[in-house]
Amino acid sequence: MMARMHLRIDAVDLPGRTFPAPADKPFPAYDDVHVAVQRRDRPAELLDPQPGDAASATWTLECAAEVTPDGVVVTGPYVQHRMGLRFVYLSWGTVDGDGVFTMFRRAKLMLDSVPADVLAAAARDGLLVGRLGLTDVNGGPLCARVDPPRITWTAAARQPWVRTPSPSCSSPPGRPGSGSSRRR
Repeated sequence: MMARMHLRIDAVDLPGRTFPAPADKPFPAYDDVHVAVQRRDRPAELLDPQPGDAASATWTLECAAEVTPDGVVVTGPYVQHRMGLRFVYLSWGTVDGDGVFTMFRRAKLMLDSVPADVLAAAARDGLLVGRLGLTDVNGGPLCARVDPPRITWTAAARQPWVRTPSPSCSSPPGRPGSGSSRRR
């Protein structure tokens, strides 16, 4: 049985808008760093880019949860599926003067590592929440595979109405990003 579910990502401890580039790069630093959720199979389609120095960032994704004999399978436009693993990409990039987002790294929030009882409760109640800090041990943007305890997964009752930006709609006033790779 397929059920509608929201997946909310609550992020804190963002690393800042500028940080040093690796020695092999032809520039000294990444400037105007932002983070956003990447649409499945469309790296240029980003959901609600947030500045790297924000106090916090939250994204709410529309998903579907299907209870199968092997457990709960989560799908949706922002849920990636590679080699049997399901995850959500948080893409880090710089934004230039024209508002173009250029990705330089990503974090994979692994849905396969959500505890089975939490995922079952989220499928039943309608909301899966992942809470994490986005600064890595070196002070830069968190990247690579993200599993517990780096992220904490909980289930909750889905709110009756949650605004979920789509790539084709504008962001609310004061929030950068429109779901695309160009800020508006």
